[in-house]
Amino acid sequence: MQNMLDIAKQAKAASVVLAQLGNVQKNQALLTIAEQLEARQAEILAANAKDIEFAQSQGISPAIIDRLLLTESRLQGIANDVRNVAKLADPVGQVMDGGLLNSGLKIQRERVPLGVVLTIYEARPNVTIDVASLCLKTGNAAILRGGKETKFTNAVLVEVVQQALEQSGLPKFAVQAVTDPDRALLLELLKLDRYIDMLIPRGGAGLHQFCKENSTIPVIVGGIGVCHTFVEKSADQARALQVIANAKTQRPSTCNTLETLLVDRAIAAEFLPKLAEKMAGLGVTLHTDELQKTDKIAPLDQEKLRQEWLSLDLSVVVVEGLEGAVAHIREYGSQHSEAILTADYKLARQFVAQVDAAAVYINASTRFTDGGEFGLGAEVAVSTQKLHARGPMGLEALTTYKWVCEGDYLSRA
Repeated sequence: MQNMLDIAKQAKAASVVLAQLGNVQKNQALLTIAEQLEARQAEILAANAKDIEFAQSQGISPAIIDRLLLTESRLQGIANDVRNVAKLADPVGQVMDGGLLNSGLKIQRERVPLGVVLTIYEARPNVTIDVASLCLKTGNAAILRGGKETKFTNAVLVEVVQQALEQSGLPKFAVQAVTDPDRALLLELLKLDRYIDMLIPRGGAGLHQFCKENSTIPVIVGGIGVCHTFVEKSADQARALQVIANAKTQRPSTCNTLETLLVDRAIAAEFLPKLAEKMAGLGVTLHTDELQKTDKIAPLDQEKLRQEWLSLDLSVVVVEGLEGAVAHIREYGSQHSEAILTADYKLARQFVAQVDAAAVYINASTRFTDGGEFGLGAEVAVSTQKLHARGPMGLEALTTYKWVCEGDYLSRA
């Protein structure tokens, strides 16, 4: 049985070493990780195939299996993301601001690592590498606790990372995995705030609530995306359909996928038949009370308005203009990503001002809410809260700051 206290202590000790590293050393380790992911591709994919087989035997949903699945192209994308992180500017040591006080004391705020980051996640093996690479770049140690459905994949991925760290002369315990599924051990881990500085759960609402209720470690929540797009009456309908199709179908199992479409009542009679035709051709089932029921049009489920579909299903609600759209989003949104499609820019800016979300889009797909798309490299999570970090969490979100104060044997008057 794994000892949680030992894991936390080892991570804390490793974080002290990492905090003193220069950018060259950290980047070399990242490049070694990317190379090893490619070199051990066959082994990683074989382990992932075992996880997929187990998930299917347990009746896990296709949406979750899609999140779990690694292919050659997805694994290559993960390796490329690690290389992209290596190319990014290192925020650690950056002077944020400062100056000389009247007392003669020179002060400045400098970015520093958080220390130890704990991430708990479900069927997302890419998170293993995303978190490891971003933490390494920012001088943080990482403790990873994946779900049982990623058991075999994560075991190989963490081994790859630890070997790359050792090859680069860095402590292997800078990245560790909790592999024992015992919930009691997780509860023990959540109380180790003396050694762990931040907890990031990535999964469903139940996991987030569990962490908030049981952790003494500061928690960053996010990643649940009940995302909306509002088609305002002045929108270019043909172009709007293209954006909607992208937001719903590019990869339905992601947290930035469109889940509820809001349609301005002023254009509903004209627009909804076009929407139904477009979505049926893409295999999407519409859930709405505004159209006659067919094999691709089902009744609206009010309970699903608060949940992610994570599939080729789309709730469609007709609203009374901007006011109705904003009211619906305030009631059902998860503060992740919201969009408006419109030709009225003044109205668009009203939407931006009134909607409370980490990312708000004007005439664009919600699928852009991603660390890579935002130029942040890989992401640790998409935070939907407001303190410390919001939206895709890249490198700066994994740092804090300290005041560095310099004097000439000064004493306070």
